[in-house]
Amino acid sequence: MTEADADAVLAIYQAGIDTGDATFETAAPTWAAFDASRLPAHRLVADGAAGVLGWVAVTAVSTRPAYAGVVEHGVYVSPAARGRGVGLALMRALIESTEAAGVWTLQSAVFPENLASVALHRRCGFRIVGTRERIGRRDGHWRDVLLLERRSTITGTD
Repeated sequence: MTEADADAVLAIYQAGIDTGDATFETAAPTWAAFDASRLPAHRLVADGAAGVLGWVAVTAVSTRPAYAGVVEHGVYVSPAARGRGVGLALMRALIESTEAAGVWTLQSAVFPENLASVALHRRCGFRIVGTRERIGRRDGHWRDVLLLERRSTITGTD
């Protein structure tokens, strides 16, 4: 993912936001804010003939050294490309990228209603470790999130 992908990445993010079941956010950030908050080594796009089909990126969960190998990720696929394996390809590439860098835990918080995301994560070896009930509000309504994590099988944590 580079700055050249910015417009497509943010448009795909906004499309996910607009579903109401992808994030608590209500508007995509500026590219500067997006770029500053995601780790550069683990930001990937899936390209197709029509341009960017989807993206995945991670943020650090803490600046504390004990959590250096734990990141939170988001994965978004263009509405036109959903159901075609783009999310799976992005997640597999992210797992490969993060494991090569010594990351031992990938985590995500997913709305329970986002069945496609839950299924994608389970297919990639994630497990549900809990539910945070009524953790935040979106459009005036309290929402739960499922906490999902995948522990690396090659960084000594299995």
